[in-house]
Amino acid sequence: MGKRIVIALGGNALGKNLPEQMIAVRRTANAIVDLIQDGHQVILTHGNGPQVGMIQKAFTQLTRAEPDQYIPCPLSVCVAMSQGYIGYDLQNALREALLDRGIKKGVATVLTQVEVDPDDPAFTHPTKPIGAFMTREEAEQMRVERDYQVVEDAGRGYRRVVASPQPKSIIEIESIRNMVEAGLVVVACGGGGIPVFLTRGHHLKGAAAVIDKDFAASLMAQQLNADYLLILTAVEKAAIHFGTPQQKWLDRMTPAEALQYAQEGHFAPGSMLPKVQAAAAFVRSGPGRKALITQLEKAGEGLRGETGTLLQEG
Repeated sequence: MGKRIVIALGGNALGKNLPEQMIAVRRTANAIVDLIQDGHQVILTHGNGPQVGMIQKAFTQLTRAEPDQYIPCPLSVCVAMSQGYIGYDLQNALREALLDRGIKKGVATVLTQVEVDPDDPAFTHPTKPIGAFMTREEAEQMRVERDYQVVEDAGRGYRRVVASPQPKSIIEIESIRNMVEAGLVVVACGGGGIPVFLTRGHHLKGAAAVIDKDFAASLMAQQLNADYLLILTAVEKAAIHFGTPQQKWLDRMTPAEALQYAQEGHFAPGSMLPKVQAAAAFVRSGPGRKALITQLEKAGEGLRGETGTLLQEG
């Protein structure tokens, strides 16, 4: 029987710029349609780290060149823009791949707001890298001019870091649920969702943050009563002692084992750690729920139990 699957697409599924993205989404769409053709119901979310940084950088350059005409673009608005154009490419590629196989199924992107807590400690300790890599001189210029916080990233250069608060609630969850129940393929919570605070009355105010897409996917999967959370990344399986002679690939874990490995420092922050934490949270949220971490190209094999790292109770 087909399963309801929330899929979190990693950055490798989207490319690093517009030309790369247009090529990458075709490959991504074919892998997703494989799952739909197997009878699964699919809801997609995706990252936006390179894209949201690219958008904000473009606005920064406009502001610098013509300060009387342009003002800095809030990060929440940049997230919304990234949701729109990534969703545009994804839904067109999915529609085309579906029709090529004779499958008539609607595809829709939902610009999704996600509530965060203004008192979340993440706002005092920014950790989420966004945008392109910079030289030390470029990073220092952005720190002085824009008050950006920047960090050196694994010897590859410098990147801006922003707050990455935990998602509290998905504002458009009822709309997403209605579309899913109507049989559409839905792209939602892109880039982790547009981060918003609930202020006076019913007003929502954008927050200067980027929510981790894996945590947003986990919350959406819980609220849609999904059977699987499928987290697609650059490696076929998670591992402990990664990159050392003692490296061990993990075929399956319970949530308790996963969180123990995380506590021992086996998973890199900003990389595998949020994926494992998000997967464990989903599995613990209800009976029979499973999470799988694997590569895009291995998604079908992973769901058949042939590869990937499976998280489940017992």
